[in-house]
Amino acid sequence: MTDLTPHSTRSAILTVSEVIDETADARSIVFDIPDTHTDKFVDYLPGQFLTLRIPSDQTGSVARCYSLSSAVRHDSLPKVTVKRTPDGYGSNWICDHLAAGVQIEALPPSGVFTPSNIHAPMLLIAAGSGVTPVMSILKTAIADGTGPVTFFYANRSENDVIFAAELRDLQDRHPGRLTVVHWIETIQGLPTEKKLATVFAPMARTHTAYVCGPGPFMDAVHAGLHKAKFDHHNVHTEIYNSLAGDPFEDVELGEVSEEEAAAAAEVEVELDGETHQMSWPRSRTLVDIMLDAGLDAPYSCKEGECGSCACTLVEGTVDMEVTGALDPDDIEDGYILGCQARPTSDKLRIEF
Repeated sequence: MTDLTPHSTRSAILTVSEVIDETADARSIVFDIPDTHTDKFVDYLPGQFLTLRIPSDQTGSVARCYSLSSAVRHDSLPKVTVKRTPDGYGSNWICDHLAAGVQIEALPPSGVFTPSNIHAPMLLIAAGSGVTPVMSILKTAIADGTGPVTFFYANRSENDVIFAAELRDLQDRHPGRLTVVHWIETIQGLPTEKKLATVFAPMARTHTAYVCGPGPFMDAVHAGLHKAKFDHHNVHTEIYNSLAGDPFEDVELGEVSEEEAAAAAEVEVELDGETHQMSWPRSRTLVDIMLDAGLDAPYSCKEGECGSCACTLVEGTVDMEVTGALDPDDIEDGYILGCQARPTSDKLRIEF
């Protein structure tokens, strides 16, 4: 087998350490990390994802994002869990081709579907393979946090429950902190807004909700949370979108003209507790100017679809061509996408 070569200065070649059959159509892929990239791939946040470069006969490759189901303090190696979907090229290729010893190219862990306070009471809500990032948050909250955790997990049948044994073990070992609520469609029917609201209502004033699953399920969950009187600021959703571009290619930016430099906006960016003052040419995105300045800007796809570069616009105004990773409540709360944002005011202040 020929060793792969990275296509980007950000990417690394990972080697599959182990493949675990979770259900008939879901597998977990455990990765060994090369020593040169240990810092970026091992120290990830719960709920983040990896972007994998999957070979394609038609286009050469496709990029797909898969959530980490592992947790730093709980698992020794990073792991993603992938469920086959009927028309999913990426998921089927991974389940058919990845085995111990096989290499694959990946971008570092990314994403903002991660709790800001690991000690706060949590309501974790998932359906099907949406359990993947939620499982990472759950294991981290149990290992590092102190608050109570309720995990609501919906599946079509009992045979579709991913991590069933691991969930039983966690609940047995933490009966005072963890409550697991299984919803089986073949037994209980579809989870409706009214039924979900009844389950969620006792936690409305105390818990923060994290939701991941298929679109119709998440629509019902959001309606149920609203009916149960959850504040929308306490509801966080992971959204998956297929990537059309190639995030593995390094992009070379042209020089900024003197005229454009003279008309540039001024921006103050807070990143990892440090504040940076920069000039922001109006044709450039926030991620572009941060990379130009040598900052480790959080981003993955640069298409506005993955949400990795989401940040808060504290002062000023921007224009964004694509906002697919943000819902209307996010935008109302001041969130923007760094890979899409271009300044429309002279002064801005942004927090990551």
